[in-house]
Parts: sequence; C-alpha cells; structure tokens
Amino acid sequence: MIEHNWLLYIAAFASAFAITLVTTPFAKWVSVKAGAIDYPKDRGVHKKPMPRMGGVAIILGFLITVLMVYYFDRSMSSRQFVGFIIGALIIAGLGVVDDIKNLPAKLKFCVQIVAALIVIFSGTQIQVVLWPVTAALQKFSIPITLIWIVGVTNAVNLIDGLDGLAAGVTGIGALSLMVLCIMTGSTTAVVLTAALAGACLGFLPRNFNPAEIFMGDTGSTFLGFVVAVTSILGVFKGYALLAMCVSVLCIGLPVFDTIFAMLRRMAKHQPIMQADRGHLHHRLIDHGLSQKQAVLTMYAISMCLGLLAIFISVKNSGTFVVALLMVIIMSFIIYYFNAHNNK
Repeated sequence: MIEHNWLLYIAAFASAFAITLVTTPFAKWVSVKAGAIDYPKDRGVHKKPMPRMGGVAIILGFLITVLMVYYFDRSMSSRQFVGFIIGALIIAGLGVVDDIKNLPAKLKFCVQIVAALIVIFSGTQIQVVLWPVTAALQKFSIPITLIWIVGVTNAVNLIDGLDGLAAGVTGIGALSLMVLCIMTGSTTAVVLTAALAGACLGFLPRNFNPAEIFMGDTGSTFLGFVVAVTSILGVFKGYALLAMCVSVLCIGLPVFDTIFAMLRRMAKHQPIMQADRGHLHHRLIDHGLSQKQAVLTMYAISMCLGLLAIFISVKNSGTFVVALLMVIIMSFIIYYFNAHNNK
C-alpha cells in the first residue's frame, strides 16, 4: 500500500499556483520588452495587440516548484528527472524563441523530437511489453513514446486559440491525471501533475476572457510536453493496455481536435501543420457562442472526459461502454462543426 504525502501534493499545487500568479505580470513585461506581441489576424478573435509570452510564468511556476519538491522527494530516479528537466527546458527555450521570431514549423518539429528523445533515453518510455500482447512489440517502445510526446506537445499547442482555453483544458487534464496517478501509486507523477495543474490555474486570472496576456507557444508547447511525460511516468505504468485509453481521455479535447484538424487539412491538400480557422473552438464562435461560452463548453467536455477516464480506471465494463459512447458522440460533434466549415 502506497503512503501518499498529501501535504506535499497540496504544497506542490499551491506553490506552482502562487509563483505563476505572481510572475505573470513579469512575463507580460518580458513579452513587451522582447517584442513578443500577437497582432490581430484573420483567423484570430482579438482586435488589439497582446503580449504572447505568458508561458514564462507557467514555466517558472512549474519548474521552481518541481525543483524544490525534488529536494524533499527523491522517488524519481536522478537520470529520469534530469532528462525530463533538460527536455522541458529545451521546449521552453524553443517556445520563447518562436514567440519572438516565428520559427519554421519543420525546425520546431525537429527540436521537439530532440527533446523527446532526451526524455526517452533517460529512461522514461511507454513499456509496451506490459500490454497483454507479444513481447516482440517492445521494440516499438521508443517510436511509440516519441509519437506520444511530440503528438501531445503539438495537440495542446493547437487548441490555444481562445482566452483561457489551453490553460483551463490542460489544468483539468492535469487534475484528472493526478487522480489516476494517485490510484497507480506513482507519487512523483502526482507531484508533477499537481504542480502542472497549479501553474495552469495560476495563469488563468490574467488569461481568461478578457485576457491581458497570451501564453504563446512558450506556454502551450511546454504544457503539452509536461502532460505527455507525466502521463508516461504515472498512468502508463499502472494500467497497461487501458493506459492509452485513459490518458487520451484525460486530454481528449486537444487530441481529437488535432486528429480531425490533420484529417481536414489532408483532405484539402494543405500542409498538416498549417494554421487555419477549422478548430472546434473557432466553429463554436462561428456558430454564435461568445468566447466565454465556447471556452466554458470545452471545459465541460474536458471535465466529462476526465471523469470517464477515472471511472474506466476501476475497470468497470459498464463505464467503459459509456466512455466509448461519449468519445463517439464527441467525435461526431467535432466532425459536424468541421464538415460545416468545409461547405
């Protein structure tokens, strides 16, 4: 029986929340000084220039908290921890430069692969051999882990289109993952997800509509990267075959929206990384919802998916069927909005 240090979990959440909340004005100042400004564009919903490097506050809140907590809790191997921190710093640095210089998509993709490989070769991998299939699949562990980390990193980045959307959805997903990590007994992953949730929610007061600052790629790619790695550290080690299902559900909104975006762009013979106004949040706005209504609707969907992931983890066949139906319904909703966009 794993003994959980609840005080440590609460401290991690509170610390990340407070640091992010306090440093957000600093991130705003840095954005202005560095020229990281988001100007109004056709596919956007804002009419005035906005500082877009608020992710600096999220990074500070998360990393400072995690480094402090690691001093007291050494349950994670030093090699894994160092690999995770180095990978996260690379993603953070990439995001900062991208928010200032607007880097090419291919370059960003390559750097993300490097960061993911550092994490993988530090010992953090999806152990395919644990799944109830032939052990021969173990040789695919590295590519599967690579696809997962890079894919989730970009999925969170792609939904960052409305005030408070990425921060709120990721915060909800992190809290769902935290509960699952508590159930699997991975104390390190609980701390990481608690800190991530705290950093997300600490950023919301100045990012929710009407926003004072955007998180930019600095924040969105960092959040995606951390979610991907913490899910491997916690959830994948506990549920084997169900791990992919519950992990995808926890962050189902960005994952499904990204998949449909890629399919849509392929059907229209466009580059799959090309930005457009075809995402679900754009469609909700185009169908008459306000920014707040669209964001709150997507929060509600994220909460439902997170709860379903938790219910599934108890291996109840009835809740699994309900979850499957919910996923199918959500897929049709996203498809409906995308189909109407293409007409």
